[in-house]
Amino acid sequence: MGNPSELATAFGREIVPIRYGTHGPREPEVATLGFKGLNLWRMARLGLPVPQAFVIGTGHCRDYLQAPGALPPGLEAALATQLNGLELATGLRFGSARKPLLVSVRSGAPESMPGMMETVLNVGLTDATVPGLLRLTGNPRLVWDSYRRLIQSFAEVVRGCSPAPFDEMLRLQLRRADAASARELDFHALKDAAQAALGIYESQTGSPFPQKPAEQLAAAIEAVFASWNGDRAREYRRLKQISDDAGTAVTVQRMVYGNAGGTSGSGVGFTRDPSTGAPVLYLDFLFNAQGEDVVSGRQQAQDAAALAALLPDAAEELARVAQVLEREFRDVQEFEFTLQDGRLYLLQTRTAKRTAWATLRSTVDLVDDGLIDPSIALQRLDGIDLDRLEHMRVDTTAAPLAQGVPAGIGVASGVIALDAAAARRLKAGGANVLLVRDHPSTEDIAGIAVADGLLTASGGRTSHAAVVARQLDKVCVVGCETLSIDASRRRCRLGGVELAEGDAISLDGSSGAVYAGNVPVVRETPQDLLQRVATWRAAARSTTLPSA
Repeated sequence: MGNPSELATAFGREIVPIRYGTHGPREPEVATLGFKGLNLWRMARLGLPVPQAFVIGTGHCRDYLQAPGALPPGLEAALATQLNGLELATGLRFGSARKPLLVSVRSGAPESMPGMMETVLNVGLTDATVPGLLRLTGNPRLVWDSYRRLIQSFAEVVRGCSPAPFDEMLRLQLRRADAASARELDFHALKDAAQAALGIYESQTGSPFPQKPAEQLAAAIEAVFASWNGDRAREYRRLKQISDDAGTAVTVQRMVYGNAGGTSGSGVGFTRDPSTGAPVLYLDFLFNAQGEDVVSGRQQAQDAAALAALLPDAAEELARVAQVLEREFRDVQEFEFTLQDGRLYLLQTRTAKRTAWATLRSTVDLVDDGLIDPSIALQRLDGIDLDRLEHMRVDTTAAPLAQGVPAGIGVASGVIALDAAAARRLKAGGANVLLVRDHPSTEDIAGIAVADGLLTASGGRTSHAAVVARQLDKVCVVGCETLSIDASRRRCRLGGVELAEGDAISLDGSSGAVYAGNVPVVRETPQDLLQRVATWRAAARSTTLPSA
């Protein structure tokens, strides 16, 4: 043990390896590894299928923010040591032209901040390592799809470029191939897209795409460190009263590929319904996709039933994993996973963001399941005003304008706002506001915070923005396919009806229906659950009363 000043200097500057089925002699501190890194360590300790990784402690982020522009002194050498360990664990080599190791670079703060900081996937892919990945996987579609993804995300996240020219290039590729999404493109089209992306990168940045994997890794880590002070991260911390001082850890993890074909994909699951708290596995899954496709909210996802119909063994394993996670963490979990050629990998788990109603229901059930005792339950419910907890449901026979995918409970009525700025303006004028967007995005965090509900044309229930909306108890409907937005005219269409910004609509978060104007509602309270809590409180008071 060092002296106190040495310990203070070292705080948070550890780099901790994550190895499947193994663990160190002591559990790391959450203040060092963040919740993502610590929970990966705990899942690996349980023998769950976690890809090999290492976690850079939060202290390195704090150092970087004090002197941005380069990795903190000593970190580059430490990275080389950790990469060597990762190479030994995987049998792959970072930068190898024959058996290349690719990694993801992800953020992970001591308090969960879903989607508020940056991620870069497929790091280590270059012109020189593309042939090696082709040889290693025998899957040219996977390789070219991963390369074009890396080039675009590196441009956006690391170099701050606009996604517009990349998106326009991809739309051109889709038109040429008569395809609905990139998941339908063959490897010829994806190779063309990757080559075009290299040209766009150079025209946008004024320099060629970096062809040294070590340079890519260092720049990606810096970008994740810097995202701690990004606008949406700062706004989220303000909303949730999280300190600005902690910094983020960074996880560098071996890539697994959800975009490897028809028995592969990526998903987000909740061990219980985050809207109602019901004890059912709740998940969104995209076949032949990487994780960012799911959490970004740009694509429609499928649910547990669709996954079970095509990959029943994987669905059964996910249900088993959900039970293991709840027993280990003793709370409802939200977890991200990838299937590569039918094999399951877990990428993270965290305490689930959920509605207040779901928190009450799941907390009572966890007591009944023997996972927590009433004293712990009361602590978890302490920040919720149970006396005002209610659920609204629509009480009308009117036909809805449109139908989306329910991503929350309750009913919200208000005027349409087509962006965050309009939402803030209309709310300041005294109106109830519904934020209406093409897809759910954490870039809209300021608008979601002031709105009473969120409606989107695309996206899934487990996108980061939908998760945040539920946590803030906002009514949420996603994937409303008949919604189209004309931002230039400040108008939208719902089911063939044209509406202007400022017109009133209503959202039913339980059914996904969208109605014109305001709708009558019925208000319900969870009396049976509240009675259970009252019983616990009475028992707690009786044990603390002084004896006569």
